[in-house]
Amino acid sequence: MSQSDDTNGQVSSLGNPLFTATAPDEPEHLLILDTTLRDGEQSPGVALSAEDKLVIARQLARVRVDIIEAGFPFASPGDYAAVHAIAEQVEGPVIAGLSRCFEGDVRQCAKALEPAANARIHVFIGTSPTHRDSQLRMTQQQVYDRAVSMTALAKTFREDVEFSPMDASRTEPEYLADVVAGTIAAGATTINLPDTVGYATPDEWRGLIEWLRKRVPALDSVVLSVHCHNDLGLAVANSLASVRAGARQVETCVNGIGERAGNAALEEVAMATRLHPEVFGVATQLDHSHLYRTSRLVSQLTGMQVQPNKAVVGANAFAHHSGIHQDGVLKDRRTFEIMDASDVGAGSTLVLGKLSGRHALRNRLQQLGYNLDEEELKRAFVRFKDLADRKREVTDHDLEAVVADERRTGSEHYQLEHLQVSCGTRLRPTATVRMMLSDGLSYEAVAIGDGPIDAAYRAINSLCQVEGELEEFAVQAVTAGIDAIGEVNVRLRRDGTRATGHGADTDIIVAAAKAYVHALNRMKDGVVSGERPTPETVGSAAEAGR
Repeated sequence: MSQSDDTNGQVSSLGNPLFTATAPDEPEHLLILDTTLRDGEQSPGVALSAEDKLVIARQLARVRVDIIEAGFPFASPGDYAAVHAIAEQVEGPVIAGLSRCFEGDVRQCAKALEPAANARIHVFIGTSPTHRDSQLRMTQQQVYDRAVSMTALAKTFREDVEFSPMDASRTEPEYLADVVAGTIAAGATTINLPDTVGYATPDEWRGLIEWLRKRVPALDSVVLSVHCHNDLGLAVANSLASVRAGARQVETCVNGIGERAGNAALEEVAMATRLHPEVFGVATQLDHSHLYRTSRLVSQLTGMQVQPNKAVVGANAFAHHSGIHQDGVLKDRRTFEIMDASDVGAGSTLVLGKLSGRHALRNRLQQLGYNLDEEELKRAFVRFKDLADRKREVTDHDLEAVVADERRTGSEHYQLEHLQVSCGTRLRPTATVRMMLSDGLSYEAVAIGDGPIDAAYRAINSLCQVEGELEEFAVQAVTAGIDAIGEVNVRLRRDGTRATGHGADTDIIVAAAKAYVHALNRMKDGVVSGERPTPETVGSAAEAGR
């Protein structure tokens, strides 16, 4: 097997049904597996409902990612239901489920994926000394045998099987090569190398991949994938170095979210490979015009805000403050921009106004990727008209905020009906709140607080008789201007569990109250983080047969 050089030699991966061979002078297909719904949901404080996951999965299908890792079916009934629903309802991408190397996990994963026309079972086990000795308490041979046998079992359910030696970057290279060779022989069509703790640097990670490709010739018959974490801020750099070394699948998360410091960001990998085909020699099938919208959707549903200076999709990504930069951009955008905002879907300026009708609203929402049923459209139209009365123009970003807010109604044990606050330099902040509770009756409460939002939250707590500790409170403007919609994301903790909430309104205090009530509803529903085990919560060797 010839080693790929700096000009990025062609790599044959005909053993994987997703891989399409290309002519020598054409870019090779780089597969994108997005794991926002699995690893992304492991971000601290994030908890997605099955409906949330389905919404994100449909958007990822619009982006045209190759594989959607929909979840970890064995982890909880909720995760199983979400994976099953996505497998049943989302068309286009391959739907993958994650499974530990336990027989029960593999069978549960296969069952959840049954409705999907194209599905993948992704099995993994820790292979580094730290994972073998401290977590699994298994020998090298035991881990090897388990990896091979569970890959073979997965193969009996699906032709498309991915195997990951977890913590590959800290695994002994020779042992890693043996495990990789063994699982390929057992039927794996994709071998994924995870830098699980984000420890690798680009040069050493590329060197390991190139060495492994020479050491295991069978890697040329499958797709080589990487899953890089961002603990040192190197996830994207390591992923791109992997492509230069011959990897033809990269695992990503929207906005780079995920366990601890997160994962390689989908939008950054997408644009880097698009802008530098001469460097990487690959091309994706992604629809880049949906990247910004996908970023916004994931931010809204997870409650994790995107920092303004975030590459590609941040609020400042296409903003220019310096006079020199502004002068240059006015003369020629290429002076200080390597991407156009419209390339990633961030440049739309289409607006609707108070004279726009329901048909115009439905049409624009469909263009934005939202397919609302009649009841959802009715509620959204009422919100739109109310907003149009307060704003001269309603932008796409405003519409996204409205739809996201409406879709958060769900089961409403607590409904905010009325909020009035009184505050000022010499006034004690006071809030009057009226809410409908689960018994169908409306109640009012008045409370004093340190500020108007604190007063509102105290009044809500007195009515709901549920008080959570406010861990995070974040507010941002959706658009520019004094009449901008404000979005608020909160995270509550109560009895060891956490729930996130989101609210949007031109009145930021109302948005804050909506977010708080939304979080309380999710907590009541049990849509919380911290309840289910993560894929890394692997039992002892004695538990393997369960």
